[in-house]
Amino acid sequence: MSDNIYKGHLFERLQEDYRVKEGLKACMNCGVCTAVCPAAEFYKYNPKNIVNIVQRKDEDELEQLLKSDTIWYCGECMSCVTRCPRGNAPGLIIMALRKLAMETGYYLESEKGKQQYVVVKDLCSNILNHGYCIYPRNFDYETHKEFGTVGKWINEHLDDVHKRMGSNLDGDGPGGLRKIPQESLDQLKNIFDVTGATDLMNKVINDAHLQAQKENLSDEEYFKKVYTTNNSEKHLNNG
Repeated sequence: MSDNIYKGHLFERLQEDYRVKEGLKACMNCGVCTAVCPAAEFYKYNPKNIVNIVQRKDEDELEQLLKSDTIWYCGECMSCVTRCPRGNAPGLIIMALRKLAMETGYYLESEKGKQQYVVVKDLCSNILNHGYCIYPRNFDYETHKEFGTVGKWINEHLDDVHKRMGSNLDGDGPGGLRKIPQESLDQLKNIFDVTGATDLMNKVINDAHLQAQKENLSDEEYFKKVYTTNNSEKHLNNG
């Protein structure tokens, strides 16, 4: 990506994000954010190091960070914000880095970055079409074998199970998993449009389509490849 229009201007672009302005004040490298970070316990992830890279303003370091899996380990729990003695917010900085990675296309250089296609295609579509992050009718056993035989049975008897549980799956009126009014879904869509999320989602979908063509795969084959690829030895903190 030597012809990337952002190359040499990554920090400049990053600074334009309000989350960096609000989240990076005066880090003193104490490491409290890493000590309380749930992700750091399980992944090869250190929010303190990420903040250091941003503070150094080294374009090459920043580019490698945007191409790495590292920025995708954060769960955005914001434990780091509550404990930082200087009021920094590494979690906000991570959000800004993720956005920049997608804008530049550098996210396609990492396994976890490519998985944003799954997030957009599954989770975001569920939110926009149904108003829920996880919509039961789209959570099928064939895609989630870890659901086990109980999950398979639930899939096959979905309406009866939810009726017995007292949820209002796709029903009118109040209740869990009720049908969300179209007016509310339209408002959600408007939020996505105004904040730029829709444009970013469209970019991820288009990038995935181009990647699939490069690999001589259909969009669905590429989706399954991205969905199932997981190099656990590379990501997990076994120490």
